[in-house]
Amino acid sequence: MSEPPSYPQIEPTTFDLIAAGTGLAECIVAAAASASGKTVLHLDTNPFYGSHYSSLSVPELTSFLNSNSTPSSPPSSTSTTTDSLDYSIVNLTTQPVYSDVEISCFYPELLEENLRKFNLDLCGPRVLFCADKLIDLMLKSGASHYVEFKSIDASFVGDGNGKLWNVPDSRAAIFKDKSLTLKEKNQLMRFFKLVQGHLVATVAAGSSGDDGNGNDEKEGKTKISDEDLERPFIEYLSNMQLPPKIRSIILYAIAMADYDQDDRGVCQNLLKTKDGIDRLSLYQSSVGRFTNASGALIYPVYGQGELPQAFSRRSAVKGCIYVLRMPVTALLMEKDSGRYKGVRLASGQDIFSQKLVLDPSLTLASPSASPSDLLHESFNFLSTRDVRGKVARGICITRNSLKPDMSNLLVVYPPRSLYPEQITSIRALQISGNLAVCPLGMFVLYLSALCDDAIQGKRLINAAMKVLLTFPDSVNSESSSTVQSENTEEKPTVIWSGLYIQEMSTGQFDSINFAPMPDGNLNYNDISDAAVKLFQEMYPNEEYFPETTPPENSEDDIGLSLET
Repeated sequence: MSEPPSYPQIEPTTFDLIAAGTGLAECIVAAAASASGKTVLHLDTNPFYGSHYSSLSVPELTSFLNSNSTPSSPPSSTSTTTDSLDYSIVNLTTQPVYSDVEISCFYPELLEENLRKFNLDLCGPRVLFCADKLIDLMLKSGASHYVEFKSIDASFVGDGNGKLWNVPDSRAAIFKDKSLTLKEKNQLMRFFKLVQGHLVATVAAGSSGDDGNGNDEKEGKTKISDEDLERPFIEYLSNMQLPPKIRSIILYAIAMADYDQDDRGVCQNLLKTKDGIDRLSLYQSSVGRFTNASGALIYPVYGQGELPQAFSRRSAVKGCIYVLRMPVTALLMEKDSGRYKGVRLASGQDIFSQKLVLDPSLTLASPSASPSDLLHESFNFLSTRDVRGKVARGICITRNSLKPDMSNLLVVYPPRSLYPEQITSIRALQISGNLAVCPLGMFVLYLSALCDDAIQGKRLINAAMKVLLTFPDSVNSESSSTVQSENTEEKPTVIWSGLYIQEMSTGQFDSINFAPMPDGNLNYNDISDAAVKLFQEMYPNEEYFPETTPPENSEDDIGLSLET
């Protein structure tokens, strides 16, 4: 019989902020609060940092998905009142945020010695644009000193025949692109020039106090009209007489639209021209921002789990206390007012704070007692999450690259590109061993697509896998340990795969705050915005990461230096 876990006692017992869960938003908020002089206690049930944003070994990933796809055993009651205390104890439990988990290992002999040499992203595929909000925040906060980045080599748009078209990210790339005709190059060049002129004119109008509707065609600074900015981006691109291929590249591989923009009947997020232009601006301003980044996109060495850890290290420097393997089992609520007072830990210790941020998988256990009216309102809030759909995710391990001459690359399959009922984009990101996410000579492919349910989601991911990869016949899987032939034209063969459906929930803000689950985006802008909102709701009069003097050695030892 195993011994019960031994938990440390925590001192002091009162803090300004308690954060339960080390997801990215929680870590950003904890770092911001610490930088503002708040006392912060940061807890996590897991033995690792990152929660739903972590990078894990193969066994850890499998265990985490399985343990978070079934409800935990609830405590015997939800609310109990002890006469000697001035607060009620409200028990917490975890609710499943993953479902339909499928793990397959086709060549166990190839993975057996390397199972723990992988850092697999739980929320992949993810990249950062060099001009992302999160990059700016890392530079401002100092978190950039704790993580290294490398470039994504190239981006592609794919189709159902296995063909990949390069996504040009600059004027020079447009002219070098052999997949574009001369006419297509000129069309794309003119459009990029128009966008750049609009952005320059907008900045000039803002600095001069002009209304921004004037034109300076001689200087190439023509501002797009307000009417055009408010219309659907797909309409604007069509009016510019851009052909379908160019429109698809702009919409789905640069602006990163999720839904079929041509079909308003199924499009749940119709992109306006002003938003499309902003996304193009992000893409273009990312190219060349850092001298040692070859394109617009970068990826953290050792995986996405390094990002929450970077903010955690920054928090620790400012005095934040971290305790892993420490579940929060209950909330302490004032009897008279129903307001939050503190938390009870798995150790039995009660810790008090003014503010609380909870992991999105935490919720109330099923009530078995009749709470007071004041507590009832808190129960309703805590029991209701704002679930915003689902995202299907896939992870595949291979021995060969999708492109023989490239290691790290992004592939986007626009809506309808793989089969007629495909209404959302599918994104696939290949990362190699040179980013320390897998052994050298192996590759990790992440896939994702927004979906309404597991059937739709798995069909989307499987369609992309089928075009990009070869799955070995189970009958022949034991015949050879050589997964790939010498023919470089053959598709990579899958060694191991994982497929799962993840719920997406936004943050909730009150005296008790919930962090958001990972969304379906390629970058972290919405997560970064949620962290800002969390902090400002809790501390409206505090500056978000006050400016500090950077240390003398402001560059990373190796990899990408986040310096402009």
